[in-house]
Amino acid sequence: MAEAEIVEGCRLPVLRKNQDNEVEWPLAEILSVKDLTGKKLFYVHYIDFNKRLDEWVTHDRLDLKKIQFPKKEAKTPTKNGLSGSRPNSPEREPIQRKIPELILPPVAAPAGGGKSLPVPKRKVEVVSPATPVPPAPETTQASVFPQEVCGGGDFMDHKLPNGAARRPSAPAVPTGRKRKSNCLSADEDSQDSSDGIPSAPRMTGSLVSDRSHDDIITRMKNIECIELGRHRLKPWYFSPYPQELTVLPVLYLCEFCLKYLKSLKCLQRHLTKCNLRHPPGNEIYRKGTISFFEIDGRKNKSYSQNLCLLAKCFLDHKTLYYDTDPFLFYIMTEYDSKGFHIVGYFSKEKESTEDYNVACILTLPPYQRRGYGKLLIEFSYELSKVEGKTGTPEKPLSDLGLLSYRSYWSQTILEILMELKTETGERPQITINEISELTSIKKEDVISTLQYLNLINYYKGQYILTLSEDIVDGHERAMLKRILRIDSKCLHFTPKDWSKRGKW
Repeated sequence: MAEAEIVEGCRLPVLRKNQDNEVEWPLAEILSVKDLTGKKLFYVHYIDFNKRLDEWVTHDRLDLKKIQFPKKEAKTPTKNGLSGSRPNSPEREPIQRKIPELILPPVAAPAGGGKSLPVPKRKVEVVSPATPVPPAPETTQASVFPQEVCGGGDFMDHKLPNGAARRPSAPAVPTGRKRKSNCLSADEDSQDSSDGIPSAPRMTGSLVSDRSHDDIITRMKNIECIELGRHRLKPWYFSPYPQELTVLPVLYLCEFCLKYLKSLKCLQRHLTKCNLRHPPGNEIYRKGTISFFEIDGRKNKSYSQNLCLLAKCFLDHKTLYYDTDPFLFYIMTEYDSKGFHIVGYFSKEKESTEDYNVACILTLPPYQRRGYGKLLIEFSYELSKVEGKTGTPEKPLSDLGLLSYRSYWSQTILEILMELKTETGERPQITINEISELTSIKKEDVISTLQYLNLINYYKGQYILTLSEDIVDGHERAMLKRILRIDSKCLHFTPKDWSKRGKW
């Protein structure tokens, strides 16, 4: 088949190598075609894979024998008499997923070898933060017996399979409950309702991206490479940098003020004038080489907007706000003799009506898989503790973000449960509300984490928490690897009442 016959919207298998360097032929959609010095290149999106794997490929990587052409539609006349729509992608058959019932196993007689803790006597359902949960009675507690728990001790090992960026399959949802259609893609930095993450994004949040306005331009990466300090970053997603900068082989950023420049010479000239050696704003935490700076989106508008442009290269589910006034940005940095180098950040609304303590969160790629993501999350909850609130991240989370939050919630809750002791030797008792107050993790996230870990069981008319030896051993192994922790004594933070508009 001639290259000329391949048009936007076609679907066909495309050759790629997975993480193990094995050859595979996943189905992909042609999003764009361009002619480069007489050679055609095709921009492809791998179906059911994360958009960060999208790439330009040559003709020899396409399997033309299995090509699917876009479905033709009647042209809709516009004012100019021309069709206003591009060819649609071929229709996909709906995926039928089995939805298993949630069945709690029968509880055996009490036996040694495990640790057990009670939770309030109440009905436990598979819930998400979007689902209202009746308050747990503080006074009602229950006893627990040890028993075998599914999952063993490997729940802390968050290694993705071969298609690391592949979207996770649909989760198990109890029958009889309607499941919203999942319109999320699979970053740190996809979701399932049993993890406390709604199946579809809630559009009431501050930075949730409304995907209904996606077009062919925003579906394609537009920046080839970014140089930030000593690192060169390859963007994962589209970011609305000025059009003239998207044709450059490398986009240069000042690592201190994040200003974007078109050439190395421009950057060198800028560095002679830029006096910053750390993010603008107040340093509210320092321990060792790690520091956190608080940036007010109103007072430091230019820096905040440049930060959002950079972050959008690695966040697919969030929209970009040029109006940064309603947000605070917390920048994590690493210090050396040259200054404070940005590692990651999270933003939050000054006033959140839905108890969000994080709007966007990102660890830059060079610093991922080193514990910084969990450190950012821990810091966000440390701020919530000082504010005297419980908090939750704004949904939807990216795939990597979900893994980090799920791991943090699991480790933090298990840490609380394993430290519980009683002087009388009886089984320790704790309520869901008490866990939430101790950790500042929202109650719905506590419940969903306990369900994810399969710790909740029903015994003699009450709900109990059961910690098996495997769970305990897995948690202890995970905590040995977690070297970076937030020291609350090093935090110098005074919360403001942002409801008084004068504070803005």
